[in-house]
Amino acid sequence: MHFSPAPLHIPDGFLSIVISIVCWVITIITLSLAISKTNKALGEKQVPLMGVMAAFIFAAQMINFPVAGGTSGHLLGGALAAIVLGPWAAMLVMTAVVAVQALLFQDGGLLVMGANILNMGLVTAAIGYGLYRAVAGQSKAVRLSVAGVAAWLSVMAGALLTSLQLWLSGTSQLGIVIPAMLGVHALIGLGEALITVAALSFILQSRPDLLGEGSESAKGGRGWIVSGGIIALVVVLLSPLASADPDGLERVAINMGFIDAGQSAPYSIIPDYTLPFLGETAASTIVAGVIGIIVVGAVVLLIGRGMKAKA
Repeated sequence: MHFSPAPLHIPDGFLSIVISIVCWVITIITLSLAISKTNKALGEKQVPLMGVMAAFIFAAQMINFPVAGGTSGHLLGGALAAIVLGPWAAMLVMTAVVAVQALLFQDGGLLVMGANILNMGLVTAAIGYGLYRAVAGQSKAVRLSVAGVAAWLSVMAGALLTSLQLWLSGTSQLGIVIPAMLGVHALIGLGEALITVAALSFILQSRPDLLGEGSESAKGGRGWIVSGGIIALVVVLLSPLASADPDGLERVAINMGFIDAGQSAPYSIIPDYTLPFLGETAASTIVAGVIGIIVVGAVVLLIGRGMKAKA
């Protein structure tokens, strides 16, 4: 069995039906609140920015970087999205990314999608925004430092939640899975922190107004939108260079012996970011990535424009 590289993407079979349903309930309730809050605060000109952020995060998640012991990791992006867009809009963006990954690319299970959205999108966005806003008005150095810490903590929180879900599902022992998951994701979180700080530094140089007070009202200019789209495409072009090592969760599953519990999707569209007519080639990965950023960007744009936007 092969899982595409994506830390914390849980496949079906790792969690029990009861835990999966509980996670879905929590996720649906939180997303309902996110839709309500975003609907009240969302400016019409912010919708394209949400689409660009979704496309960038999707693209960035295709780039795995090696950490240690034959393990890889990549950006989650929840903290970054929340700092730029605000927590509620970021939750919708992250939900779209995780959903497209699961439904189109069979990356993460369907029954456990609620858990993946909760772990990778909702919690990471809440932590990222909460810590960053606590230092609003402070110096650039302080804000970037706190953003890095928030990004690292968001990865650790996602890993902890995943560990608890695995334990409650009877998949692994609590005293073993928590140290294993937190140990490897502490390293992956460093990469998350570095990428988040680098991205925010770029934004502070080019569009500092996006990180000002009340980021929900920030407006994305046409030049910014085009630049963001180009950056996402460039990242996709680099995706064939990503590390082929197992991600954090897969490495833990292999070491702890429950990797075979994972179940493949009941259907196949673009599995493992590979187009059947192109095979397992660099071109296949790039084209799949381009399809992904177009789809996820379009989904977020449709969601945003479907709400009552304030001009």
